Formats: sequence, C-alpha cells, structure tokens
Amino acid sequence: MVFKSIFRREEPEEEKEEFIEIEPEGEDKRKINVRIENLNDYRDVEGIQKLMREGNIVFLRMRKLRERDLGELKRSVERLRRTSIAMNGDIIGIDEDYLVLTPSFAKIYRGEAQQAK
Repeated sequence: MVFKSIFRREEPEEEKEEFIEIEPEGEDKRKINVRIENLNDYRDVEGIQKLMREGNIVFLRMRKLRERDLGELKRSVERLRRTSIAMNGDIIGIDEDYLVLTPSFAKIYRGEAQQAK
C-alpha cells in the first residue's frame, strides 16, 4: 500500500472546454439545393432554366445528347449560357460531359489568374 501511494501518478484534471455557439451574421438561412440533371434533348432546357431561377446549383450531364446530336447540344448550351448571364449566374464546362450552372449567389472558382480579370 505504501508503494502504491509513492509510485502512483497524479493525473491532471481534464480541462473542460467551453463551446459558445455563434450565429453567423448576414448569411442567408435558406437551404441551397444541388441538383444533378440530364440534358437528353433541347426540350429539357426549359426545366433546367426553371431550376436555375429557383436558386438551385445544377450539375448537368450531357453525354447522351453530345453523342447523338452535336448541333442540338450547342443550341441547348447557348440557351443555358444566355439564361445564366441574364441571372448574373455562372456556368462552366467540366470535361466534355458536364456543365455546372450556378445562381447569382454562387460563383465558380477558376483559379487566381482568372479572378484577377
């Protein structure tokens, strides 16, 4: 028993961390939806435009249309681009098969060189 008290280490009391929850100021409290949609033909553009106007971020698959009709794909992308510009949104192609469309509150980071312009 004497040995236990001599060799026993006193462990420091665990410090209790206090957490204070801070409410962000000036941020929008609404949810942001990210939609993954397919562009199968030109008729799908209207539905995608509606999603953009509702404030959704849209990842758009366009492989099937690209393989089937390149002219129709170009018309569709041009119409979506004009809609994006009109809404102060952003649009970018990823690889050959995807587009990302964002509403005005979200911008696509293109690297520091592009941001300086």
